[in-house]
Formats: sequence, C-alpha cells, structure tokens
Amino acid sequence: MTTHVTIIGAGLGGLTLARVLHVHGIPAAVYEAESSPAARAQGGMLDIHDHNGQPALQAAGLIEEFRGLVLEGRQAARALAPDGTVLFEEPDDGTGGRPEVMRGELRRMLLDSLPAGTVRWGHKAGNVRALGDSRHEVTFADGTSVVTSLLVGADGAWSRVRPLLSDATPEYVGMSFIETYLFDADTRHPAGAKAVGDGAMYALAPGKAILAHRESGGTLHTYVALRKPQEWFAAIDFTDPPAAIARIAREFDGWAPELTTLITDSDTAPVLRPLNTLPSGHRWDRVPGVTLLGDAAHLMPPSGEGANLAMYDGAELGKAIAAHPGDPEAALTEYEQALFPRSAAEAADAAHLHELMFGDDAPHSLIGMFTGHE
Repeated sequence: MTTHVTIIGAGLGGLTLARVLHVHGIPAAVYEAESSPAARAQGGMLDIHDHNGQPALQAAGLIEEFRGLVLEGRQAARALAPDGTVLFEEPDDGTGGRPEVMRGELRRMLLDSLPAGTVRWGHKAGNVRALGDSRHEVTFADGTSVVTSLLVGADGAWSRVRPLLSDATPEYVGMSFIETYLFDADTRHPAGAKAVGDGAMYALAPGKAILAHRESGGTLHTYVALRKPQEWFAAIDFTDPPAAIARIAREFDGWAPELTTLITDSDTAPVLRPLNTLPSGHRWDRVPGVTLLGDAAHLMPPSGEGANLAMYDGAELGKAIAAHPGDPEAALTEYEQALFPRSAAEAADAAHLHELMFGDDAPHSLIGMFTGHE
C-alpha cells in the first residue's frame, strides 16, 4: 500500500498537519495506536496562544470553530504560598492572548474536519525502516504495513520514527508530576475550589508544587510536582491509590489543608507522569522522505507550549508541502530550517520557566515573571 503523506500519530500536531494538507487538496493518512477517538481521556485544558497555536488553526481554516470551544474566564491566574496566602492574583479581563479550551474538544474538532477514513485507528507503529529512494515502510503491531514516499513522525516522546533521523532519546529531568482530579468541586470540595479560583493556581516551593486549574463543569485538575529521582517514585505502589496518595501528601505536611485537599480528596486514582526531555537544540541532518513534528522533534519540560508548538509545526509543514508541489525535499528542507531554531528557543524558554517555578527562589521567581520584575 502506498500513499503520498503518511502521518504516524493522531495527536494535535498530526491532525493539524492532515487538516492543512486537506485544505490544500493533498491527501494524507494518519495512523494511530489508539483503537478509537474515545480510547482514553485526552487530558485537561490547553491555553492556545496567539503567536503559534491560533495561527495554526487559522491555517487549518478552523479559527471560528475554535472560538466556539473557548472557556471564558479561565485565563485568570493566582500564586499561593504553602500556607494558602494569596501572593499574586490576575483576573481574566478578556484581553489575554491565551484562551483556554479542553484538549479533548480541540482534538474532536480537528478529527471532524477531516474526510472520513483519514485516521486509521488501532495501528500501533512497530518497525520503521528505510527502503531507499526516499521511501519508508512502517510495520504495525497487527502485522500490516504501509510504504510511503513522505513519512511524518507525529508520534510523541517515544517516537518510532525518530530513530530514522536521530539517536537522541528522552531523558528524565529529575521531576515528576502526579495527576489528580476533583469533580463538582464547588459543592463537594469548596475549600479547594476557593483556593484554586477561576483559572490557574500555582502553590510553589523549591522542588515541589501543587498546580491546579479549573476546568469545565466545576472540575479541578491538579498536577502535584516533586523533584525526586525515578527510584523514589518506583518505591510507591500506584496500584494502591490510597497508599500512593498518602505518601505523596506527606511531602506537603504543614501546607494549608485547602491545598493538600487537592491531593488527599482526589476523585480519581493518582497518575504518575515523569517529565522527560530531548537535548536542547535537538536537530538532525536531512534524510530524504521523512521528518518529525511536536514532541517527537523537540520534547521539553511542560511550559504551556507543547501542544501549541505541535500544531504550529503541523501547520507549517503542511504549508511547506503545499508550496512545493512535486518537490517534497524542498518542503522538508524549508520546514526543518525554521523548525530547529524555533524549537531550540522554546526549549530554552521552557528550561528557564522550569527553574522559575521549581528552583531555589520559588515562588518569588515566578511572581517576578508575572509582574515583569523577573
């Protein structure tokens, strides 16, 4: 089976690429390991930025549909001390450039914008090999395979396509997040709901934090951050949720109960999310017929830019392919020449933000960023 553009991964970046190609009349096939669009929860809220995520959606012809998904008021932000004291607060006055949407709804919008059959569900990429003459073969876990003259790895941190281009592998950054949820919080968890406020809440100390966001329907989505080696987390039995929650909460002894309730009262089992990164400035030599986008190309610590960058990568690659009909190498060269400095700059910014949030001067360093006195 041969197709013009083969995209591995139906995340936001891969779907944006497929949509921009579709807008330009270029067919693409997207292969996704998950069995269906509803195979797993799609995470929480995303702030879609006016300098990358929104231009990507503009290129995809979906900016008006996107605006219909925005959750008003969620750009509010506040920073709290461990004792619950409000150190900084910024309401959402409607002028911010980072409107919030639910990731799942954004993905559904992109999926609905594609021709039926574009996404091939239940195709987990296994072996990927070069055939020569810019052609590559992807073999899937079910034994089927596809041969393509233009292969795009949009398959995330542990990309199966990346080894065609680079020997780089993700490395642990020394910190992990633990994800929890409180549902119907205003009624069932009023103290936690009040502490979080209308948007994002940051309760920081050096090497640890409780980060929460108010989502739709009164849901509080929390990431507990701890700077610990992976062995420390491996000693916690996450198959025993009450015990795991109790162990994580002990790291916040003495913190205000309205903050620790975001951990101890979780309505879901805690989920461990180790943070990994590719080398800053990751790049590769041009290899005919293949490229990467999103986390597969430039995995970095969480900074609010990951999804935005993936969508922007997808849009820019789609535009480059459309601008060079019949010359995919010119398109890939143009795309990568812009991708590398862009992603290197964002990776440096992400590392800096990581230090502001979790370094020795937290939370004052982050507040300085908010107030322009960093």
